[in-house]
Amino acid sequence: MATATRKPASRRKKSSRSSRAVRSTHASSAGKYRSSWKGQLSFGLVNFAVEAFNALDREQGDIHFHQLHAKCHSRIRYVKVCPKHGEISQAEIVSGYEYAKGKYVEIESDELEALREENQRTLKIDTFVSPGTIDPLYFDGRMYYLVPSEASAHEAYSVVVTAMAHEDREAIGHLVMSGKEQIVLLRPLDGLLHLAMLNFHAEIKPPETFASGVHKPKSVDRQVKLAQTLIADWTDEEFDFAKYENRHRDRLQELIDAKVHGREIVVPEEPEEETEVVNLMEALKKSLERAQGGTHRPKRKSSAHKRSA
Repeated sequence: MATATRKPASRRKKSSRSSRAVRSTHASSAGKYRSSWKGQLSFGLVNFAVEAFNALDREQGDIHFHQLHAKCHSRIRYVKVCPKHGEISQAEIVSGYEYAKGKYVEIESDELEALREENQRTLKIDTFVSPGTIDPLYFDGRMYYLVPSEASAHEAYSVVVTAMAHEDREAIGHLVMSGKEQIVLLRPLDGLLHLAMLNFHAEIKPPETFASGVHKPKSVDRQVKLAQTLIADWTDEEFDFAKYENRHRDRLQELIDAKVHGREIVVPEEPEEETEVVNLMEALKKSLERAQGGTHRPKRKSSAHKRSA
C-alpha cells in the first residue's frame, strides 16, 4: 500500500498567511463556494494551479442543536477560563504540550512556522496505483473536488485527468492543509479530480487488536454455503447510491418546521417486523426461501439502513 514520504523540514520566513488554509473566492465553475485549499498540483515537472472545494453539501448534512438554559431559554455560552484568573481572551492563550502530568512545554507560533516546508502550497503526486489498492480503512472521510484555479491551468488539468482515466489509475500524494501534512488519494471522476484524505498507517489500529474477541466455531460449512447463496441472490450488479435518503433528517426537519409554525406533527407508526427467534441455520433457510419465492427483499425504503437476512 502506497504512502507519502515526508521530506525534511526546512526553515522559512515567517508568514501568518502560510499558517492556515487559503479561503479563496476565485471565480470558477464552483461559483458561490469557497475553496478549502489552494496551491500547485505537482506531477513530475508538470505544475499547475488548483483549488479544493469540499464535496460535502452542508445544507444536506446533519441538523445541529444549540444548548439552551431551560429556565430562560438563553443560549449557553462556552468561555475560556483559567483556574487561577478566570475568563481570559484569545490573545492570552498559547499552545502547550503536556509531557508529564500537569507539566507543559510551550510552543511559540514562530517555532511552528519554522517547521513548515517551503513547498507546503504544493500537492505532490508520489505514485499511481490501481483503483481499489487503498483499503477503505485508511479513508478519513474528508472529500474534495480539485479544480483549476487559473485559466492557464486548464490544459494541464485536462491532460492529467484524461490520462489517469485512460490508464485506469489513481494517484497517491501529499499536501499540507490547515497546518497539517496529509496523505491524499486523487482519482478521475466525471472529468474532474476527486480528492480524498487518508490517514497515516500509524494512526490506524490494526485488525489483530480486536481479533482475539472473535471465535470461529469448528464446523460452519453448511451455514457458510447457505449464506453464500443468499449473498449471491441479494447482490445488485448496478448500485444507485441516490436511492438512499436520510429519512431521519427529513422527519426531524418536519418536526422543527411544525414547532416553529405552531403545528402538531403526527408521527406514523412503523410496521412491526418479524421478531421470531430461530437458530442461524433456520434463519438462513427461511431467508433463502423468501429469496426463491421472489419476496427476499422488501421494497427498499429511502433510507440508508443495513440489510438484514
